[in-house]
Amino acid sequence: MSAAELSNKLLRWHAHYGRHDLPWQQEPTPYRVWVSEIMLQQTQVKTVIPYYERFMSRFPEVRALADASLDEVLHHWTGLGYYARARNLHRAAQNVRDEHRGIFPITFDALSKLPGIGRSTAGAILSLSCGQRHPILDGNVKRVLTRYHAIPGWPGERAVEKQLWELAERHTPARECGRYTQAIMDLGATVCTRRRPACDQCPLRGSCQAHASDNVEAYPTPRARSKLPVRSTRMLLLNRTAGEVLLQRRPPAGIWGGLWSLPECASDIDVRHWCRERLGCELAEREDWAPLRHTFSHFHLDIHPTVARVRVLDTAVMEPGKTVWYELHRPDALGLSAPVRALLERLATETSG
Repeated sequence: MSAAELSNKLLRWHAHYGRHDLPWQQEPTPYRVWVSEIMLQQTQVKTVIPYYERFMSRFPEVRALADASLDEVLHHWTGLGYYARARNLHRAAQNVRDEHRGIFPITFDALSKLPGIGRSTAGAILSLSCGQRHPILDGNVKRVLTRYHAIPGWPGERAVEKQLWELAERHTPARECGRYTQAIMDLGATVCTRRRPACDQCPLRGSCQAHASDNVEAYPTPRARSKLPVRSTRMLLLNRTAGEVLLQRRPPAGIWGGLWSLPECASDIDVRHWCRERLGCELAEREDWAPLRHTFSHFHLDIHPTVARVRVLDTAVMEPGKTVWYELHRPDALGLSAPVRALLERLATETSG
């Protein structure tokens, strides 16, 4: 099948079976498409939709996002994970405000210079919002092309990725590029899925090499993975009167960068001594909750929660901007990681009576 035939088949399929009512498809400005593309990185559409709608309601245009505090942006991102995306989104919006007079750039070179926007994301934004011809290579497209051409090897390998970019370039049509981009992404998301692909519904099955060899699920080749290591930490829910819990802002980079979190210490140390020396808090009561596990892409984190009522000493370490007493029953709009939010919600429920 020629490149033109493939694109025509995809366009015809998409007209009848593609997705046409996603929130970012309504008034697809570069800003709206950009936010959706960043949210959709490593996150499924059904998860993204409610976050996207709340985010756009609060930040309807790029200046609103640029002028907001990072705390508020992270608060609206809480639960989506991969928080570097939110930090980059905020930085990029400020760049647009300061360097582009608040007008979202619509050239590939200018767009690619913004934080968090790589080649595929820039191409998708310009294709979907402006109809410009740019190939893309997100996870869905990689899967379709890898199966269609039976490309061996993990797509993250440089040589394999180079080959896939060449194929993406070859198959992207000169016209109706936006529709084609949406079509091949939709095919990967709804038909050529990672597990149990619906090959009988695929418009490309007649010339798909993986389908011809009855070996579809062997592609793409998975990345060789070793067993994830396990780390351990103790999170302290230190509360004083009026249901206030001590939170600390995490460093701007690294895991949960820039979010507010519970104080942490090693899971096997003397908590009373640690709180006295590090925080200037004296523990009056203490209860250990059952541990919970949070899994990142490269390790498991076993969290040991400890709830304690505290008395704050004169030597308390309360750095402005880095520590805060968080009111459980009148919570501020702060960015919280999913496990911290869950622990705070549990404590709020248990202390509501």
